[in-house]
Amino acid sequence: MLNEVIKGLKSRNINGYFAENKKEALEIALSLMEKGKTVGWGGSMSVREIGLYDEILKGDFITFNRDTCETAEQKREMELKTLGADYFLCSCNAVTKDGILINIDGFANRVAAIAYGPKKVIMIVGINKICEDFDSALLRARQTAAVRNAQRFPINTPCKKMGNCADCKSPDTICCQFLATRFSRDKDRMHLILVNEDLGF
Repeated sequence: MLNEVIKGLKSRNINGYFAENKKEALEIALSLMEKGKTVGWGGSMSVREIGLYDEILKGDFITFNRDTCETAEQKREMELKTLGADYFLCSCNAVTKDGILINIDGFANRVAAIAYGPKKVIMIVGINKICEDFDSALLRARQTAAVRNAQRFPINTPCKKMGNCADCKSPDTICCQFLATRFSRDKDRMHLILVNEDLGF
């Protein structure tokens, strides 16, 4: 199945890599990055879980670190800088066996950067996010990834209370923007590292 996903990514002009574990995933990610370049990221648990977040902060990179921002305006300015970064680090809410990437976002800073802006997008994706087809990937993104993300934020949504998506239009909903990536026109832009472990949501 893992080879099938890598093959599917390749057919969509997305560079796919297989890592047996977190350590190997970290090594692959760092090998794709040139020191001294600019790096930004979305709110990815997977990036943190393999140790990439910490390596970037202590490494020789120029970081656009939204986690250091104290106000909403500062955070917005940092996220806008990230759109011009050399590298954008993130994960993916779901990936189909034939290589389609599904992502859901609240403020759209993450899906915006995946779709356009940063020179390279490096995704860290655990095997728990592989889905059979588009419909099951969208279902996973909504019922698993979005729900678990909502539960870690100080927001008021039905899914946070009930544990499942209610297709709400709550003012706090994090399901505002849906992005399906089915092809990359730049073959050197998107890089997905598929890790043979469960990562993130």
